[in-house]
Amino acid sequence: MTNKTISFSRNDSAKFFRTLNKRVNDYFKENNLKKTGNWKLYVKAVVMFTLLLGPLVLLLTVSMPGWLQILCMIVIGIGIAGVGMNVMHDANHGSFSSKKWVNTLMGSSIHILAGNDYNWKVQHNVLHHTYTNIQGHDEDIDAGRIIRFSKHAKWSKIHQYQKYYAFLLYGLLTVNWAITTDFKQTYVYLKRKLSYGDFPNPATQWTKLIIGKIVYYSIWVVLPLALGFAWWQVFIGFFIMHYTAGIILSVIFQLAHVMPNTDMPLPDENGTMKNTWAIHQLFTTSNFSPKSWIVEFYTGGLNRQVEHHLFSHISHVHYKNIAKIVKETAQEFSLPYNEYNSIWTAIAEHYNQLKELGRKPSMA
Repeated sequence: MTNKTISFSRNDSAKFFRTLNKRVNDYFKENNLKKTGNWKLYVKAVVMFTLLLGPLVLLLTVSMPGWLQILCMIVIGIGIAGVGMNVMHDANHGSFSSKKWVNTLMGSSIHILAGNDYNWKVQHNVLHHTYTNIQGHDEDIDAGRIIRFSKHAKWSKIHQYQKYYAFLLYGLLTVNWAITTDFKQTYVYLKRKLSYGDFPNPATQWTKLIIGKIVYYSIWVVLPLALGFAWWQVFIGFFIMHYTAGIILSVIFQLAHVMPNTDMPLPDENGTMKNTWAIHQLFTTSNFSPKSWIVEFYTGGLNRQVEHHLFSHISHVHYKNIAKIVKETAQEFSLPYNEYNSIWTAIAEHYNQLKELGRKPSMA
């Protein structure tokens, strides 16, 4: 990742966000609503934690056949993704609750999902939300050498096959979090003095990371072994749950930004982006399945990434209602509002984008 500073244009189009922000604020005032979560979010939190921990309790207390054990691990994987998208995500954006301690507690759930809250806030809140789809700054479009997510990334011969193997590799996302990613990120972020809020004491962050990993592995590895499961059963179960979660999370992430209708802009020679930050989000972000209740419920509103990127401080339970305001305001200012009607159409288009980015640049 480059350390070059990037700034966003302050042209007349900044009027768009001033107008939009006023309209959204008026919506909350007129309806006497808080921008944080409500009872709907709290019910969802119970559902998602049940999906995560319920099958684990059954596995550790009830004798069951192998196929049912595998099914339980798949459900746990669904729960990992569900808690991550619905609870941890809102909490670490400060929008789960109006109470800071509740956000801190719910945000800390990332430690039992395989991650670390400091790393996540820097990667997601700072780098991804600020520098969306900008090569060398947004780590979400940096998959190393194996997958090419941006037309500005270096092309290799293997990329011509990424349309076949990318989805298979997506399942390794949370496995990497659990084993290597957090340690690498903590080292890099502390060295670069990056933070979301107050910069942590390095010793405190390393201690917190190590303790978090001890707790994590105690729950998902040590406890099953202590209760009589064979090492190979624990290994297979661990892989199944994380592969399930990884597939879900990776696909949802990519459908928001690595799409034919989203831009991958670069700054000019002075390090300035063409558009203001808000308009940059419209060009680089896409929604999907806006009318699907089940998709919106399970993904924690991440199917409405346009609204999320513009108003990450607002809980996702409100996105459906403010989406109309965002869309109409964007159209009023002749700005894009990227959206796919279904998740299947979006997945097909993401596949096409992988195929396009896999071509040798001179052939594109």
